[in-house]
Parts: sequence; structure tokens; C-alpha cells
Amino acid sequence: MALFARNFFKHPKMLGSIIPSSRFLVRRMLNHIDWQRTRVLVEYGPGVGTFTREILRQMPADAALIVIETNEDFVDYIQRVYPDPRMQVVHGSAADIEQILAERDLGQVDYVIAGIPFSTLPGHVGESILNATRKVISPAGTFLLYQFSPRLLPTLHRTFSKVSREFEPINFLPAHFYRCKP
Repeated sequence: MALFARNFFKHPKMLGSIIPSSRFLVRRMLNHIDWQRTRVLVEYGPGVGTFTREILRQMPADAALIVIETNEDFVDYIQRVYPDPRMQVVHGSAADIEQILAERDLGQVDYVIAGIPFSTLPGHVGESILNATRKVISPAGTFLLYQFSPRLLPTLHRTFSKVSREFEPINFLPAHFYRCKP
């Protein structure tokens, strides 16, 4: 918690909240994953691993998790606290997901999970991430993300063929949760 809060004050635009996501938000999002058919997952902006821990707990033994984080403190923390041979931690940008997957000989992904604050990203960066995400998700796959504002919804509708929205009030801050299909 201290590492998360410290990084919020150092980089407030990189984190959407001063505290990590609630277990209610984690459960609501991850309940939409079909763990039996999942082979490749990607997580954007894991922070201190609130979602990562639960993903690793539930994902199959033969699945791969690619975690992409821009903050070096969080990269080091995730690698140290969650050592797992199924996970690869990348210090980089979610906008480079196509290249990251190609370098690892991974094809399309089943799920992308994200909580990065699109509202604080420069517009072209956010659109680049969304477009690249749409390209790497398999036809049966899903992009699962949460935001603290519904402002991203029109952009999601322009980028993805199907978008559904839920709301999780038991989180600080309450979160809008989206499921997007390519």
C-alpha cells in the first residue's frame, strides 16, 4: 500500500487512485474470464499486482500472462513478489503490445485486463493502445477494463464492435467496468 501511495504522489497521472482496486472490483472483472479456454492473458498497468495475484491464482498451468508496466518501481515489485514461470513482466508501454507479443512468439490473446487511466493519457496514446488492443485480441477474446469516469465509453464504441458496461460501487473510487469485443 505504501509503495502504491508513494508512486501516486510521484506520478499522479499514471495512477487513477491513491489506493489499489478493491477485491469487489477484481472479482467482478475476473468473473468474466473463461479460465478453461484461456491460454494467453495480458495485463496493462498492474501496479502492485492486485489483479495479477488473482489472475495467477486462477489461470491454467499451461497459460501465459504478459504484464506490461511503465513504472520501474512496480516492475521490480511484481517480479519480486509474484515469481511465476507463467508470467513475463515487461517494462514498457501497452501501445507496443503487438511487438511485445511478436517478440515472444505469442499470437492473439484471449483476454486483456486493464485499469490504466485513459483520461490522463494524451489522446493519441490512449487511441494507440485501444487500436493495438483490438488487433491482438482473438475473435472470441475480450478486453476487460475499468475507469473512474464514463468519458471513455464513446471511444470504446468507435474502437470495438461490442461494448457492455457495469458499475462497481464498492471501490475507491467507484468504477465503471467495460467488456469490449473486437
